[in-house]
Amino acid sequence: MKAIIQPIKKNYRIFYIDTHHIRLTGVLDLCETPKGIRPVKYRIRHAKSSGFRNVPTRDLITHLRRAQVYLTGRNGEFESFLRDLQIHFSYVSLCRFCLMDDRITQLDRKNTVFFGEGEEICMDCARKELRRELVHMGKLGRSALSHLDELLLKYRNVDRVLATIEPDRLSVGQTLYDRLEAHQVGETSKIEELPVPYEFVATCGVKTLMPVQQLAVEAGLLYGKDLLVVSATASGKTFIGEMAGLKNLLEKRGRVIFLVPLVALAYQKYERFSQKYGKLGEVSIITGMSRIKVRDNRRQANRNRNAGIVVATYEGIDHLMRTGVVLSSISTVVIDEVQMLEDKERGHRLDGLIARLKFTAPKAQFLYLSATIGHPKLLAEKLDCKLVSYDDRPVSLERYLIFPEREQKIPTEKNLVAEEYNQVSSKGFHGKTIIFTNSRARCHLIAEKIGDGVAPYHAGLTQQERRTVEERFEKGQLRAVVTTAALAAGVDFPASQVIFDSLAMGIEWLTVQEFQQMSGRAGRPDFHDLGKVVILAEPGSRYVRESRMTEDEVAMCLLKGEMGEVSPQYTLEQSSEIYVANAVISKGNLATMNRIDENLVGKTEPVEELLFEKNLIEEKDGIIHLNPLARIMAEHFIGVERLMRMIHLVHDMKDPLDILADLECATDDEAALAGTGGSNRGESAGKDKKGRRKGNRRRS
Repeated sequence: MKAIIQPIKKNYRIFYIDTHHIRLTGVLDLCETPKGIRPVKYRIRHAKSSGFRNVPTRDLITHLRRAQVYLTGRNGEFESFLRDLQIHFSYVSLCRFCLMDDRITQLDRKNTVFFGEGEEICMDCARKELRRELVHMGKLGRSALSHLDELLLKYRNVDRVLATIEPDRLSVGQTLYDRLEAHQVGETSKIEELPVPYEFVATCGVKTLMPVQQLAVEAGLLYGKDLLVVSATASGKTFIGEMAGLKNLLEKRGRVIFLVPLVALAYQKYERFSQKYGKLGEVSIITGMSRIKVRDNRRQANRNRNAGIVVATYEGIDHLMRTGVVLSSISTVVIDEVQMLEDKERGHRLDGLIARLKFTAPKAQFLYLSATIGHPKLLAEKLDCKLVSYDDRPVSLERYLIFPEREQKIPTEKNLVAEEYNQVSSKGFHGKTIIFTNSRARCHLIAEKIGDGVAPYHAGLTQQERRTVEERFEKGQLRAVVTTAALAAGVDFPASQVIFDSLAMGIEWLTVQEFQQMSGRAGRPDFHDLGKVVILAEPGSRYVRESRMTEDEVAMCLLKGEMGEVSPQYTLEQSSEIYVANAVISKGNLATMNRIDENLVGKTEPVEELLFEKNLIEEKDGIIHLNPLARIMAEHFIGVERLMRMIHLVHDMKDPLDILADLECATDDEAALAGTGGSNRGESAGKDKKGRRKGNRRRS
């Protein structure tokens, strides 16, 4: 039997243990006598009894002499008592929390966890204390709780784990989720050794290739090969497009078109290309026209669509083609941020644009660039190109996960921005931050609360306001910008830190691809030594009632998740928009339309019969003719459901503002019902492998 003595305030508790079970519990009072330290009161309780009973103190001596005696810590009084009785003793480390529940847990290297000011407790009690601290925060998801348990196993310190949910205790190092290491760059080719024109070598400003650029060259970049290049942000993907495009331009093969998803990014690249390559060829920009004519909505720029180097937004170049403009002498097409194929609102337009460009410029070299995309091998097969993938980051990236309550988010962000700005890299640059949130209004709130050196940046600002923010950030006059997730693929802000104030875009959770794209903006090799990503996930938070997942659960999914295959399924609305746009480019030739359709990555719905039924198209001698409304669909990026709803509203409403409000506020189901007359027309007819309808077409 073992006897374990635990000091408690004014007396001692003694546990008599047989194997792992407490057989007897005693409570002992000691006092100083002329003969030394002696027991004055001894009470015991058997394991199955409910209360203590007094027993003679001589029974204590008997019990101790028959047992192996252990003290839970050094205690001069009890040690003196045992020495007087010539009872041998030793020390043992036990969990105090278990002892309070009459349980014995001996601490060792495997189960010890630090708690409070240096106290050691067992792992089970540490988990209970952690759960007790989490009670006030609402319900944490299972994955988030599992993450905290993993941190407890990793750090074996309750306070360090609590730092992830209590930012007032925050030391960012204590909330580290993982670290993605940069890898040393091997030897690569010098630009002067490559088969590119001398004028380009003298102008480009690059001496030696980066690793992904070297891989692209080895894959046939400079010999006209179509490539899908997947590599981290700031790894040099843009220069891959520049090498091929300028080589083809200078060697008289034709013009280069550089496509980007957002206007701000287009202007940024236009200005850089103008400064860099303006002497080698004419540089122009093409963007879509704003539907709201505001005086400063368009900057002064060269907008010649026949320039040698054309920077354009997807919709800008697509609109030209939809209006019947023929793009000629194209030798290189560079599609930046090609992961936008997965975008619910714009993916079908990019897919259709690529297919139509392949028809318009069949001999052109196509280069697809992306920092993050799921199953790139499958996408490369669908795009009929060769994959160049480089997984290593140019700068190491640390990812941190914190679980604050909502009111703690902005104070935490304020501290993080200040701490990061105080860090100066070996290149001499202060650390700067991008904060992503889910609404324009919160952009302004966060910027206002953090204070000087922080500015909001979103699509609701005018061109001039956004340009001012870009210039201030570039000149080092801002410590941080607060932007919406919608601009994640937008302007290039060289930041060392990315903070996720929210894991939603509007009221929808971010996808893994979107999250990784945004995270990749932290850390640039020309400016920083390290990139940081900080996720502030509010436990129990939902942005829509219907969502089954909370923000803490979403955080774990995003950190651990894998991106899915790019294989979009297009709706009837999207499919009809693609159909009429293809009809314009092909001049209605059915065989040509089918060839364009074969180049799509996604799958379309059958729409031809519906367009016939609505009298939007006619067929004559194998040629599809669009009526004026169908041409409006093509030119203004409108599908059949939205067009029918607009016609319906024009007949029912007099005030244009009421029509606009209804168009913006109508649900997808309402729009579809108005557009198709409530019928499901796609089920009765057969479909081929691309979703086109089989059968005879109506002739005029």
